[in-house]
Amino acid sequence: MSQRVLLEREKEIAVITINRPETMNALDMATLAELDDAFGQSAADAEIRVTIITGTGKAFVAGGDIADLNSRRGLPHYLELAEQLHRVFRKIELSEKPTIAAVNGFALGGGTELVLCTDIRVAARSARFGLPEINLGLFPGAGGSQRLLRQVSPCKAKELMFTGDRIPADAAERLGLIHRFVEDHLLIDEARSLAPDLAQKSPLVLKLLKRALNDGAEMPLSAALRHEQAMIALVLDSADAHEGCSAFLEKRQARFTGV
Repeated sequence: MSQRVLLEREKEIAVITINRPETMNALDMATLAELDDAFGQSAADAEIRVTIITGTGKAFVAGGDIADLNSRRGLPHYLELAEQLHRVFRKIELSEKPTIAAVNGFALGGGTELVLCTDIRVAARSARFGLPEINLGLFPGAGGSQRLLRQVSPCKAKELMFTGDRIPADAAERLGLIHRFVEDHLLIDEARSLAPDLAQKSPLVLKLLKRALNDGAEMPLSAALRHEQAMIALVLDSADAHEGCSAFLEKRQARFTGV
């Protein structure tokens, strides 16, 4: 049986590929388990500084596995799936290392919800985004109903969820759902061109910056600002901060080590 999720390492960059093209990379429990394992390996590898997530074939992730979902009976079985989705997606969202989504095709339902958990998002021109759960008598339950509302305007978020419409990459860019789109054949090269620049930054500073951003988004501004003060104090006391300042004064490239 072929692997549902592939993990490749390219120096300081990990590429995670969801690999179920026969189901348009639909997410079921087994695929989520492999995604969790691959992402865990990337997170634990000290040499990896950036993780790219993409899909095989015509889809990034076309959603949840409807056949698997329809085969479930009883609340405990649905809760098991929901808890696994939320746990894995939250793990990706809170990763201490930057993540890049390279959206190669359909990103529907759980696919859009996975995109919402990543830091930098590039898409192929042919990519399509949407939360079509309403058409199945469902609603986005892998974090989409909450994350989309916080990342685009509330009226657009509600429109996408209430109608279940699919939108092309250029519309997703205008909404701020993705950073940019490129021609299909340039997608992976574009994602890989972004990764080295992120990999050269201080991993310690990126970790603490992501912590400040993720935690602060859930706090009132007054508390978020105090949290930022604590994070920047930790950064200022680091060897990387002194290295960065010294490199600037000496007009040379900084060499960050993550301490």
